This record gives sequence, C-alpha cells and structure tokens, in this order.
Amino acid sequence: MATETLKSDTGAGGTSVIRRVLLDNGALSALVVLLVAMSLLSGDFLTTQNLLNVGVQAAVTAILAFGVTFVIVSAGIDLSVGSVAALSATVLAWSATSAGVPVVLAVVLAIVTGIACGFVNGALISYGKLPPFIATLAMLSIARGLSLVISQGSPIAFPDSVSRLGDTLGGWLPVPVLVMIAMGLLTALILGRTFIGRSMYAIGGNEEAARLSGLRVKRQKIVIYALSGLFAAVAGIVLASRLVSAQPQAAQGYELDAIAAVVIGGASLAGGVGKASGTLIGALILAVLRNGLNLLSVSAFWQQVVIGVVIALAVLLDTLRRKAGSGAASSAGTAPGAPGSGRRGALKFAGAALAVAVVVGGVSYFNSGSSGGAKKVGMSLSTLNNPFFVQMKEGAQAEAEKAGIDLTVTDAQNDASQQANQLQNFTSSGVSSIIVNPVDSDAVGPGVRSANQADIPVIAADRGVNKADTATLVASDNVAGGKLAADALADRLGGKGSIVILQGTAGTSASRERGAGFAEGLKAHPGIKVVAKQPADFDRTKGLDVMTNLIQSHPDITGVFAENDEMALGAVKALGSKAGKSVSVVGFDGTPDGLKAVEAGTLYASVAQQPGELGRIAVQNAVKAAKGDTVEKTVKVPVKVVTRENVADFS
Repeated sequence: MATETLKSDTGAGGTSVIRRVLLDNGALSALVVLLVAMSLLSGDFLTTQNLLNVGVQAAVTAILAFGVTFVIVSAGIDLSVGSVAALSATVLAWSATSAGVPVVLAVVLAIVTGIACGFVNGALISYGKLPPFIATLAMLSIARGLSLVISQGSPIAFPDSVSRLGDTLGGWLPVPVLVMIAMGLLTALILGRTFIGRSMYAIGGNEEAARLSGLRVKRQKIVIYALSGLFAAVAGIVLASRLVSAQPQAAQGYELDAIAAVVIGGASLAGGVGKASGTLIGALILAVLRNGLNLLSVSAFWQQVVIGVVIALAVLLDTLRRKAGSGAASSAGTAPGAPGSGRRGALKFAGAALAVAVVVGGVSYFNSGSSGGAKKVGMSLSTLNNPFFVQMKEGAQAEAEKAGIDLTVTDAQNDASQQANQLQNFTSSGVSSIIVNPVDSDAVGPGVRSANQADIPVIAADRGVNKADTATLVASDNVAGGKLAADALADRLGGKGSIVILQGTAGTSASRERGAGFAEGLKAHPGIKVVAKQPADFDRTKGLDVMTNLIQSHPDITGVFAENDEMALGAVKALGSKAGKSVSVVGFDGTPDGLKAVEAGTLYASVAQQPGELGRIAVQNAVKAAKGDTVEKTVKVPVKVVTRENVADFS
C-alpha cells in the first residue's frame, strides 16, 4: 500500500513539475513555439547569420527594457527612455566632434546625461509628487527637444572608436549582443543580490508597508529611475554605434517596445514581480516577430497589427497563468520574480538562453539551407505614412509583377534603426538585390556595406547612401526642386512679399535638400522675406496646427512654401479663404491630393517628382544589377512645377 502510494505521489510529482515549468516559463515557451513556427514557415529564418541578426535587433530594446524592469518592479513607469537614449548619444557625438572633448570623457558625459535625466524623473516623482506617467512624459519631450537643439536637427557622426560597439568580434559575433548579455546579467544581479533590488520588490509589492518597515522610499525611487536612465544611455550609445551617427530622432517609440518586452516577460504593471530573464525573452519575442514577418513578406501594416495582438495575448495569458499558479506559488512561499527566487536570477537568465540555444540548434539541424529565391528583391522605404512613398511602392510593385519578380516591401517608419534591421534581414534571406529609400543617408551605410560584403547589389531610391557602394541612385533632384519652388513662388508674388516655410522631419535628407534648394533659389529674389520657419514633420495635421499658430503671429504673410504636399494641404486648411487668393502656397511631391488642390486653385503649385515612375525605374535597375548587367551610376527622374495651367498633364 505504501509502495503504491509512493508511486502515485511520484507520478503526481512529475506531472506537477512539468506543470510548474510550463506555468513559470510561459514567455520562454512562447518564444520556443515562435522559433519553431518561423523556422518551418521560412527556410531563411534559422540560418546562423539571421539568428545573429535577431540578437542584434533585440539588443537595444532589451537594454532599454532591463532599465524599465527596475521601474516596473517598483510599480512605476518610464516613458522617457527612448528620448533619453537619443539625447545621451547626441551628447556623446557632439562632445567628441564639435566640442573636441576626448572620447573617453564624452562617453562619461553621455552616461552622466542618462543618469541625470533619471535622477530628475525620480526627484519629480518622489519629492514633486508627480505621477510617474506625467513626470516621465515631460522628460520624454524635454530630452527629445534637447537632442534636437544640440544637433540642430541633423545627425552627428559618431566617433570611430565608439562605433566599434556596433561591429562584430572575429567577423561574426556582434558586439551589441555581448553588451545586451552583460547588461542582462547586471540586471539579474541587482534584482537578486542587492539591497536596492530587494527594495524595488518591497516598494512594488506595498509602498506604504515598505516605508513603515524603514525603507527610505523617496531616495530609493530616485536611485531606481537613475538606473533606468543609465541603461537608456547605454542603449543610446549602442544604437548610435550601429548607425555610425547620433540621430536626434532615434529611438522614437522604443519606450513602448521596452515596456512591452518587460510585460511579455512576465512582469506585473502593478509592481512587485519581474526578472531579467523574462525581460530578455520578451525582447527576443518582439525581435523574432519583426524579423520573421519581414522574411515572410508580411505587409508592414499587418506587422503592426500582429505585434499588437501578440502583446495583448501575452498579457492575457500571463494573467491566466498567475491565477492558475497562485496556489502553488503561495505554498512555495515565494512569488515568481521576488527576491527569494532572485538569488537564482543569473542562473535563470543563463538557463533561458541555453534552452533557446538548444531548440534553435535542434531545428537548425533540419533547416541548414536557405530558401534562396534568385528572383527575390527587397525594398525598404523610409515610410509608408506618406502618399509619395505609397505611390513609389505602387510603381515598384507594378513593375515587379510585370517582370515576374518577388518584391518584398518594408516600412521603416522613419526609424533609421528599424531600416538597418530590415536591410540585415534582406541580406540574410539571400535576396538577389535590394532597393533602399534611406531614412538617413549616413545611418543606412552599415546595412548597405553588409549587403556589399554579401555581393548583393543595392539600388538607392530618392535619397543617396553615404560611405557604402550602390549600383545606382534613382532619384529626383531635391535641391533643384527646391530652387524651382522658390522661383515659382517668387514669380507668383511678383518678387516681393513675406513668406513662411514649413519644414519636414528634422534630420531627414529630403528636408535638408529641399530647404537648401529653396534658400538658394531665394537669393535671386531679395524682395522675398522669410519671416518664420517651423517643422511640421511632413504631416498634414501638424502642417495645419503649425500654420494656424504662425498666422496668429504673422497675419500679413503672402506666401507659404511647404517641403511636401501633405504639409501644404494642412497650411491650405489653416488659411481657409486666403489660400490661393491673398496667400499663395507651394508644395512638393505632386501627390494626387496635391494635384487636386492645384486644380482647385487653393494650392498654387507643387513640384512633381513622379514617385510611381521612380519606383518603376528602381525595380528595373535592381533586376539588371542582379543579372550582372551594367547600370548607370545615377538615374535622374525629372521634376517639374505643376500649376493650374499644366495640371491636366499630370492628373
């Protein structure tokens, strides 16, 4: 009888162990399933190069998320980490170049900048009694603004010695992955083996009880947010190293990815629960999703939907997991991620990485080859949230269909880092050629150089690529277009008047070139006075808001130049009945909506670039380059000023 009971207990114990493993490692189980699914759906996924790509693409998000883990465990929130990362990188680049500060000291200044931002967050929350959401939201705006002020809206070249953080060791092991692992181990150590780590769990579990127990909660919160700022600074340096430049607009929206990674990894937004290994797995899940969806040629718009659904499901399943495992956790006396289990934090962190490696290695054994695809072409556009680039995509897709080419189009969402990831994915998937419309001409360089090393020809579309080889540049002349816009507006105003300029996204080459061309063109018309310049980020809504504000301070303006049609249409809306009568508006791009406004007379003119033709020619040259045929180094797509007189030719 005793023997039977023992056997029964042993069997039950084995089942219980398996159940507990599944319950306590839900995120890891999800990652394993995701890896297997992606490997079965794409033969290009489980290649060594692509897996290294996933690690690199997860690195910045993971490092940011490790810092956010401290905050969330203590029942706080930090929305500023993306902006703090950009500011820290900008401080480093500016200090080492413009200010002539030694590189080592510049790195220290960048780290101190991150810590200082976190310190201010903590002080505002602890002593200013501001809710964490409000305090860090304010810092998000302050840090981003300072980054733009320091850089004057343009990327700053990164010191070569620091840029090595974005390189590889031995030609294959990415340094960003090593930094990610090091910061993860440091996070596990802080959470599990230090006083401040135990304080985080205590504050997150019950802040009032922690205070009554003798913890100096206010001081601890300052340290916690300072740590988050420190990790954000490291992430910013790693990101800028990958892009070989500090981008003032870098890491936008990364704070949401960081929070998502922490929550997917099992942390509770209510506080008191969270661990480094879970955060790492959460970051890897996001990276695997984006990488795999790119390889599977899933629409950029649907990718956002899928990732949002995964985040929602992860939180829902985590809630169910906690309800199911609450009884066992109570009997064990230790909640997952609490200090009691934190002593094994580093071990769990390493164990999670080992488990992933074992599964990846096993499945890779059966998927050692690449899917190839001699007729595959990858196209990375800076954004698809703009009619101009949508037209470019449509022109490219029409030509690809005509030529029987498998064209994969991705949306970088004006994020240079995301575009670098997309180029890595194209390179590792073995496309025959790549078309890139750079977010930034310098930042895209490393990704294009990787394609060069893989003997994959790269076609630059609309904007050039710096410090890398491209087979050809298919582009309109933005500078010439800017000059044409200046001449058209000056002729309309009779050579005299006051105008305002709506600028595009700070730091983008299109905005710089169009603005420079317009300024050059105005030199021939000294009677035209520019009374205001304001960025509206190539966005119609922002164009409306900015123009509404400028009208209040400059009611007597007679002209507007907007660096794209979307902002011009926003300005037309703000001007109301004045548009096309007392105030002449000139746009840029020749989009369908812009041409309609020209035909209606509310928009005086638009500099048309024929984006559909640009996309079509880019695909033609990509096919030629892939075959080894000779292509022209530069292919110029003509631009032309469209007014009411000739709009019918373009409509």
